Amino acid sequence: MPLEHSPRPLWLTFDCYGTLIQWDEGLRAAIDRILDEKGEHQVDRETLISVYDHHEHALEQTPPHRNFRTLAGLSLQRALQELGLTANEHDGALLTDSISAMPPFPEVVGTLGQLKALGYKLCIVSNTDDDVISGNVAQLGGYIDRVITAQQAGAYKPDRRLFDHAHQQLGVSLDQVVHICASPHLDHAAARDMGFRCVWIDRGTGRQLLADYTPDAILPTLDGVPGLFKSLGW
Repeated sequence: MPLEHSPRPLWLTFDCYGTLIQWDEGLRAAIDRILDEKGEHQVDRETLISVYDHHEHALEQTPPHRNFRTLAGLSLQRALQELGLTANEHDGALLTDSISAMPPFPEVVGTLGQLKALGYKLCIVSNTDDDVISGNVAQLGGYIDRVITAQQAGAYKPDRRLFDHAHQQLGVSLDQVVHICASPHLDHAAARDMGFRCVWIDRGTGRQLLADYTPDAILPTLDGVPGLFKSLGW
């Protein structure tokens, strides 16, 4: 459903990490700490992140459903071992505690305030646990009305069950919501399959669009959203 000539949404849903919260920056810092604690300087940080991402995405779609803390710890353990490094439980705890402390992008809190002032209800839909994301939400100025997680839904993006659960909990139809996100792999796949409207925040991280899906709008940062919506008569 294109944004032009479509109804004003009641709810705006947001991906959290990479859209509102500085995920890439925070993840690099956490991985640096883990490697430093091990005294390991032969393994490239970006290589470890890439291998970790591979295991995390695979485990998210592999039964049984695991909470994010368990899944992240297991993914990191497998990544470290694959690269010939020792792994322990502390590694996973350091990673997930670091995620919870990751701050928002500079423009995010002010933009969320503008969107609330324009009358929108704001919800985060995220691949994480309630206790992990609580530290991030606490930094968002009190503007978030609902937080719906993979822990609550028992499913991780791009599985549409997380979005189905979110829409059911919010009591919205597809024409009452616009989703704002930074991850083509996770969020655009669900938008493609379900047909909800989607704005991509492309922060120049190198993430590529899916071959068979184009979002309804593309912006470099979140602070372009209020102006976009005003231009649509919303």
